[in-house]
Amino acid sequence: MNPHSTVPGEAQPPLLQGLWEYVRAGQQEVLLSLYLPATCAFLTHILLCAPFFTLDVIGSFCQRVRSWRIAAGSGPPPSLHRWFDCFRRVLYKYVTIVLPATALLQTIRSPKLPEQAPSCWQVFVEVVACFLLFDMIYFMWHYSVHRVSWLYHSIHQLHHQHRIPFALAAQDASSAELLSLLLLALCCTWVVGCHPLSEGTFHLLNSWMAVEDHCGYNLPWALHRLLPGMGGAPFHQTHHTLRSGNYAPYFTHWDHLFGTYREPVLHSHQE
Repeated sequence: MNPHSTVPGEAQPPLLQGLWEYVRAGQQEVLLSLYLPATCAFLTHILLCAPFFTLDVIGSFCQRVRSWRIAAGSGPPPSLHRWFDCFRRVLYKYVTIVLPATALLQTIRSPKLPEQAPSCWQVFVEVVACFLLFDMIYFMWHYSVHRVSWLYHSIHQLHHQHRIPFALAAQDASSAELLSLLLLALCCTWVVGCHPLSEGTFHLLNSWMAVEDHCGYNLPWALHRLLPGMGGAPFHQTHHTLRSGNYAPYFTHWDHLFGTYREPVLHSHQE
């Protein structure tokens, strides 16, 4: 008899139950690994940057791709040498700082895998809650490190070496900043009480949105053009250019509320 079959009147199993049971059965040791958070964060970041690396390469000879760049008149896309230098710095910080710290956190956290999968609605609600919580706390953290001089110089200034950022630079920051933001993302999922499937979905989308914010392109299909209330790459690149304002990572409501919103200046050609 099919274990998921039901009799009339019984609740149907969640749509994601089959997927979750497959993951639990075959990947439980991986999911509980002490090194999973840092490894996944780094590899996901690199893979999500790959499309923008391709755009930068094509943009060196294709005018149409260059026209999508926000700072199209400020020079060519970042060189291969600049990409490699950034990759080297990020990898070094993950291996020396982020990996040991997140492994320790994973030991303290002692995660357990529930038997029941979440509903699609539960995943949606938990992911949205994580984004709103992350956005709020990041805004406060980001505002503080810009307003307190010693915090800016000791923690955040390194990230602002990129006046015109590119995708990989989303995690090119001091070890303290890189670790604190990764821990913030992990803590948000813990506060919300996310199911592991919701947690994985949040981390994946969070990585993508951070990369897109720093990509340097105002693409026709970018999230900020599809969803209201989002800042996107033009919003965040204005922060890097001015080194003030637009402190929230993804949404614009906190900056509007506190008077720190700066209108993005689009230098790219609008299609």
